[in-house]
Amino acid sequence: MYCSVVDPEHASVNGRKRSQRPQRSHREVADELRHRIRTGVLRPGQRMPTQAKLADEFGVERGAVRQALRILQSEHLLTNVSKGSPATVAPDPERVLTGPGAPPLPTTVALAPRIAAAFGASHVEIDALCLTSISLTLAMGEPLRQIHAGRMKPAKIDVRVLLPSRDIELAFPAPVDASASGRLRRRWLAQRNAQGQVLRHNLLALRATHGIDVHVTFRALPFTPPVKLYLLNGEEALFAYYTLRRREQEIDHEHLELYDAEGTQSVLFAFEQGAGPRDTTFVEQSHLWFNALWETISSELVLTS
Repeated sequence: MYCSVVDPEHASVNGRKRSQRPQRSHREVADELRHRIRTGVLRPGQRMPTQAKLADEFGVERGAVRQALRILQSEHLLTNVSKGSPATVAPDPERVLTGPGAPPLPTTVALAPRIAAAFGASHVEIDALCLTSISLTLAMGEPLRQIHAGRMKPAKIDVRVLLPSRDIELAFPAPVDASASGRLRRRWLAQRNAQGQVLRHNLLALRATHGIDVHVTFRALPFTPPVKLYLLNGEEALFAYYTLRRREQEIDHEHLELYDAEGTQSVLFAFEQGAGPRDTTFVEQSHLWFNALWETISSELVLTS
């Protein structure tokens, strides 16, 4: 995580960068600047560093910086993006990310601020259905920091997570060449278990450190979910499609062609209780659907290999 606008590993000394890290993509630059806006490092109404300074800091061409700034402008987090004067942080970026009418955004952008807002309740209730819990684990980082800093303290936290069972043949991720399915399956299972263990450990630690009543439960689904769903405090449903793509990835030192979905980039659609009959009905039906899966065809899940 960054605690200042300038990453010290990229700061200049006598006009030279102190490290030669691999060049970042424009999306990685956008992700980092978005994080700084969301965490208050870049404040509402503040002018951004010049494109030249950002290009120097991140070790990228100015074109990549402009692409990153345009992404944030399309998300209404920045204004006045041009080739001339520096852009400006939106007056109320938190409202852009979580307020009524917020546009659908990638999971990496939209989930964390909504999870943090949910932790403002005395009794936090989070239900999740997903392929792995990596997005949820990452999104928990901010409210955990707030709790450890003493800025919030819910009395009770209940988290339920539905994940695919280890006993099924996954629809995805799946190798183009079926002979490689064993290696891909082992990798997915290791990720599923590791992320779940981190999530559980980080939350249960709050019992000892802050005296919070925490319960974290996992159950296994007998199918590969084609969508992801997050239900927050019975008031909000966040829904996204897993969109499959063919891509190449190195597994066990071998490049494999596979069909996979980048869940962290899946676009989340938010529905809020009381935001209208359509939203309210979607939230209610999502809870009914999740509870039906939890209470009927799901089974005990043990996070071991």
